Amino acid sequence: MIKKIIAAAVSAAMMMSFASCSEAGSSKTPGKVSVVCTIFPEYDWVRNITKGVDDVEITYLLDSGADLHSYQPTAEDILKISDCDLFIYAGGESDTWVPEALENKRNDDMKIINMLDVIGSAAKEEEVKEGMQAEEEEHEGEEEEKEYDEHTWLSVENAKTICKKIADDLSETDEKNKDSYKANLESYLKELDALDSDFRALADSVGSKTLIFGDRFPFRYFTDEYGFDYYAAFVGCSAETEASFETIAFLAGKADELGAKTIFTIENSDGKIAQAIIDSTKDKNATTATLYSLQSVTKEQLDDEHTYISLMRKNYETLKSALS
Repeated sequence: MIKKIIAAAVSAAMMMSFASCSEAGSSKTPGKVSVVCTIFPEYDWVRNITKGVDDVEITYLLDSGADLHSYQPTAEDILKISDCDLFIYAGGESDTWVPEALENKRNDDMKIINMLDVIGSAAKEEEVKEGMQAEEEEHEGEEEEKEYDEHTWLSVENAKTICKKIADDLSETDEKNKDSYKANLESYLKELDALDSDFRALADSVGSKTLIFGDRFPFRYFTDEYGFDYYAAFVGCSAETEASFETIAFLAGKADELGAKTIFTIENSDGKIAQAIIDSTKDKNATTATLYSLQSVTKEQLDDEHTYISLMRKNYETLKSALS
């Protein structure tokens, strides 16, 4: 219900934005290939694949650190999308505004990458696990369409697949630089292969492979890929912010049962739910740790410490420390 209300509000705002955009001039820089990305992983993949190519202009729409699940495009954002040569978006429930935006595109040759579509049969439906707090509409028993987990980028295998698609589309759009795109892709895939290999070795080496999250859980693609299990307060796209007593008690009970010494959160969490879980365990001596979902990287953080691979490697180090 909450998501439907937000979607309706966004649609109304966009209708007003379209009117002003239709009279605006082009947002493209002449002679540049324009790529518009909604979220950080896409942006970082594009900047790696286009490394050394001066003819590419990349726009990262959520560079303010806005949450993917509550983002609303501005008139300027819509104009940039309308004119661009390549538009990349997650493709899930948070992107219900995209089809309407694309109806008004002014570049008929635009290539569009929906990441959920790119991974095809590897896409996963949102999962409500035992003990997880359901959203309001699920309590009411409303029939809903299937909702797919949009956090595709947290699977390194998915990242490889999407990067190949990005390189292919850039090569078709900008043939004169296709050799650079191909070489950059091959180099980057080697880095992703190394990351994947390290995660697999870690998963094979640890005793306990069950994670407890006092937070939303956007890591299902990751846990499925490496054979981890999990319990969490909310699904990855949940609009809920406060966990019930029953949810906290269930997760605390699981922590006791598993002997878990770490309760995980995602970046920008206030940690209150995780701490409530710890306070409800028998020993009350667990600690919290953050895993990065890569959804809220700001323009100021776009440096060597904030790349897709560096943040995923921070996740690797956090899991290695917590599960050893």
